[in-house]
Amino acid sequence: MESAKGIGRNRNLLKEIAANKDKYILMLPYFILFTLFTVIPVISALVLSLTDFNSLEFPSFVGLRNYVKLFLDDPVFIIAIKNTLLFAAVTGPASYLLCFIMAWFVNELTAKRRTFLTFLFYAPTLSGSAYVIWKILLSGDIYGWLNGLLIRIGLSREPIYFLTDPKYMLTVIIIVQLWMSLGTSFLAFIAGLQSVDRNLYEAASIDGIKNRWQELFYVTLPSMGPQLMFGAVMQIAATFAAGQICIDLAGFPSTDYAAHTIVTHAMDYGNLRFEMGYACAVTTVLFAAMLSINRAIHNMLSKYL
Repeated sequence: MESAKGIGRNRNLLKEIAANKDKYILMLPYFILFTLFTVIPVISALVLSLTDFNSLEFPSFVGLRNYVKLFLDDPVFIIAIKNTLLFAAVTGPASYLLCFIMAWFVNELTAKRRTFLTFLFYAPTLSGSAYVIWKILLSGDIYGWLNGLLIRIGLSREPIYFLTDPKYMLTVIIIVQLWMSLGTSFLAFIAGLQSVDRNLYEAASIDGIKNRWQELFYVTLPSMGPQLMFGAVMQIAATFAAGQICIDLAGFPSTDYAAHTIVTHAMDYGNLRFEMGYACAVTTVLFAAMLSINRAIHNMLSKYL
């Protein structure tokens, strides 16, 4: 009985593909690229995480030894987990809300002002040299703009080492990440707000909606579920995959590993020590964490989808 149902589903699927073959043909190039550059690397990393592989010799199977070492014999990885979770817990929700709030405000402006401000807010994510500004601003000498200002107005007698002192490093990186967070999610929210049918607001007004907050919760958010989900996925990827920003601002490795994340830990073992099997175990743990958070966010936003 079950096999008959399975055969029936397969036939229906084949009929659907045949009926929409033009759409599947258009999807084929993306599907091929996605398989080559996403699916196969993920599967390869899962397999290599069970091996001892130095990039030169053929990998040798070691089972779960890399994972045992990761959680029981690698104190730096525990620091990386704490830093990553703290970074994600702060920047993820804050960036998501900031993107939506700014998109909501910008959407209320005229077309020319909206275009200008959208570009202005999105610009930091386009510039590859944005970190240079922050390094100059927070430089740990009297020539750093912030230190120079603090000393000049008498709030500090000596320079504060924002980018090398473990007390400040992660906080500074979180601030910079928030400043650069108005990226793809911001554009997605702008597009979602623009796509909301204006007639819904008129209907809601007739039904008793009295203010903009009620419009937001009862009309706007339910109408842009796909954009909300897309923005959440992008924010999860950006926060958990933070690595380059830590290296550019705090160096590699950072002082006392105060800005060390799971990504920089994987880069350490993969790019510098060439212990690719162990590095793949690190990335596999990160991948599992991102999938879990993504599933939880999907459940939270399911009512809008």
